[in-house]
Amino acid sequence: MIRIKQVFCLFLFLYLGVETHAQISPKPIGIVDLIDHVTAFSPALAADSAVVDIRAAQLKETAANALPNLKLNYQADLGTNNNVTGPYMAFGIVPSNSRGVRTVSNTQAALTNLGIVSLDWEIYNFGAYKAQNAVAKSELVAEHSRFAQRRYQTRAIAIDDYLTLLKLQDMLSIQQQNIKRNEQINRSIISLARSGIRPGVDTSIAGAELSKSRLNYIEMDNTYKKVKLDIAAISGLSPQNIVADSTILDRLKLLEVNLSVNLTDSSSHPLLDFYRNNYFSSIEKENLVKKAYNPKVSLQAAVWSRGSSIDANDNFNRLSTGLDWQRENYLVGLGISYNLFDLRRRQLKLRTQKANSNFYLKELKQERLMLSNAALQAGVEINTAHKRLEEIPNQLKAASAGYRQKLSLYKNGLTDIIELNTALNILYRAESDFVNAKYLYIRALFQRAIATNQVDSLLNALK
Repeated sequence: MIRIKQVFCLFLFLYLGVETHAQISPKPIGIVDLIDHVTAFSPALAADSAVVDIRAAQLKETAANALPNLKLNYQADLGTNNNVTGPYMAFGIVPSNSRGVRTVSNTQAALTNLGIVSLDWEIYNFGAYKAQNAVAKSELVAEHSRFAQRRYQTRAIAIDDYLTLLKLQDMLSIQQQNIKRNEQINRSIISLARSGIRPGVDTSIAGAELSKSRLNYIEMDNTYKKVKLDIAAISGLSPQNIVADSTILDRLKLLEVNLSVNLTDSSSHPLLDFYRNNYFSSIEKENLVKKAYNPKVSLQAAVWSRGSSIDANDNFNRLSTGLDWQRENYLVGLGISYNLFDLRRRQLKLRTQKANSNFYLKELKQERLMLSNAALQAGVEINTAHKRLEEIPNQLKAASAGYRQKLSLYKNGLTDIIELNTALNILYRAESDFVNAKYLYIRALFQRAIATNQVDSLLNALK
């Protein structure tokens, strides 16, 4: 019975150990999964998406500019009907009085009422409505391309953060190994110093090196945690669950990914589309400036009824008689208006808009040149990275052998602590160089992919 309980406890401890290990070491997240989380969650992209909705609403608003003005008016007025002759200029609201001038003054009150249905419709403006709609559509397209640009840039930032996280993970692992080596050296020196084989100063030097390696680990771990927080902020993932996949280098080398040095499709590159559509939108605004100052043809119409407590014989009757409609009228007119000074206004505004178009065109050319240069530089870095990865194993092998030999010589009293620490630093530098070489190789691949619009191709290859 006791034996059974012992076996049961053993299995329980093993199970708890596995569970604890699973909690401490979360499953690594692949770069493809991370990019999917960033695309779906990023708060910045959510805000940009809302701006696209605003542009879509503005397009519908602009399309309504061609609607006519159809107004319903009614008023009932109490006042005098006592005019004099003579012209005047209207300042603000001047009450209208349609009665002629009497021979004597009469300040008796009268009641009138008026109901009007009026139509004011700019039926033709020589293409201005069409130009307004074209500008609104171009701004919506430009906003869509700006959203695509921000999404592309956000993905690029996420990729860079992920690769930085991967590098820091490897560096932390190397630093842990370096701490273990310093601890091993420190234990050996303490043992040798106690037996009188080594001077006591060696223990101080070894202790200082051990403390230095621990401090380096603390600083690296601090940076590592900050990068995890940055990734969490744009992906919505918990920082504790963000662990980079350390097998990405082997997978990339196995795939032998070859990326074109040129833009695979420059007409749809998100980083170029934004500038291109800004330029096209500015051209549409030039056309709008040309059309906005054209003559305007308007249709105007009105139907109205009036009533008054003053009859046709100029008798002031009961006020209540003024509430009845007594006369109906209508009026329809077609008019055209044009401001001659708009010729100068159009010339000046068109000159300004053409300058904007020229600016957007130069921005487009500059961005295309920068992307081409970035692709070429990434290509140079990839070739250099290949050479690094081929040579560094030799450095790492020699540094490891040198450290083992110096450690053996030191234990046998044939070398000093300075030379041993030098060998240890050479080994640490070789391991760090290997991590940097891996990081630079992967980063160069993604930089070329970003510059040449091949990110999706590279990510699909890693699925």
